[in-house]
Amino acid sequence: MEPDTEKITIRIPQRHLRALDFLVEIDDFPSRSEAIRASIRDLIYARLELVVDRMRKFEHAEQSLASIKQYEEKYLKK
Repeated sequence: MEPDTEKITIRIPQRHLRALDFLVEIDDFPSRSEAIRASIRDLIYARLELVVDRMRKFEHAEQSLASIKQYEEKYLKK
């Protein structure tokens, strides 16, 4: 375990705990903690990718709006 880890307490439904224990048994996780760490890591990477993609789309939309405003000012307003 990494030296900069912190212990937390979580509550999860029994059905999730049973599924987690099943995965620990059949997968290559040595413990619940390791399975949860891997799950959180995977979630963070997936969400970061999603958020970065949204930010890029937002920036593109903002650039498009700025371009439209420039065209309006140049061609539509006299």
